Amino acid sequence: MPSSHFTAAYEGTPPWDIGRPQAEFVRLAEAGEIRGAVLDAGCGTGENALFLASRGHEAVGIDFVPAAIERARIKAHERGLAVDFRVGDALRLADLGRSFDTVVDSGLFHTFDDDERTAWAASLAAVLRPGGRYFMLCFSEREKGEGGPRRVTQAEIRATFGGSGWQVVSIDPARLNSHLGSGGRRAWLAKIERAEERASGESPRG
Repeated sequence: MPSSHFTAAYEGTPPWDIGRPQAEFVRLAEAGEIRGAVLDAGCGTGENALFLASRGHEAVGIDFVPAAIERARIKAHERGLAVDFRVGDALRLADLGRSFDTVVDSGLFHTFDDDERTAWAASLAAVLRPGGRYFMLCFSEREKGEGGPRRVTQAEIRATFGGSGWQVVSIDPARLNSHLGSGGRRAWLAKIERAEERASGESPRG
């Protein structure tokens, strides 16, 4: 979607700004799936990053809409939580100058066109540590309701992260909560891991 769409959305309350963390990320955190330093990519007004910070994670949130980041910073101040919220381009994560153990994505991947998906995988690889985890929550092609972003198939997810350096661990049916409909919309929750670096001279396992 054009960037103007997202900027205009923050003149009010965007459909994805639900005022609480996504239930799928709450479940993952409670199960111990989210580890270490966390990046919330496309963080919006920061609810997922703020929730993870409240659980003791070092958290960074990035979004390219200044109004969203301003609201996120206000929330962090009001809640007494230390989250580093930055205006930035998710396709240039290397500009952050640091790395993470976990990256969470609530509704970012499904905004990308085909070329941007390739750029996103490369951007993500620049900051996700070997063995790190990427959790993607995106609209599924099973969602037939009107409105909302481009739908994504499991095959498209696997095609984006099917190259060396990645392992698609799981893709499970999920719900993405928004203001577009009660009970959320049908989604995929993908767990993708960055491959561990091999020692010099080590042969890949076959």
